[in-house]
Amino acid sequence: MHTLDIYLRDTAQIQSFANLVNSYPFTIALRQGRAVTDAKSILGIYSLDLTKPVSVEIYSNQAGDLLEKLEAYSG
Repeated sequence: MHTLDIYLRDTAQIQSFANLVNSYPFTIALRQGRAVTDAKSILGIYSLDLTKPVSVEIYSNQAGDLLEKLEAYSG
């Protein structure tokens, strides 16, 4: 499993993030405190407090490409 903290600040970023993670076949989750949601679900993403960072949890050992692309959301 790989974990990375990201920020999703506006609807364009949320849509871009959802499109990105949906292009990968493995399980990807978003965690914020005790709340966990499917990262591929736009409704799930909106259920989180997006004024704070969220942790992306990637359940694959072949996620190097995705991790590089997610760096764009880390700041």
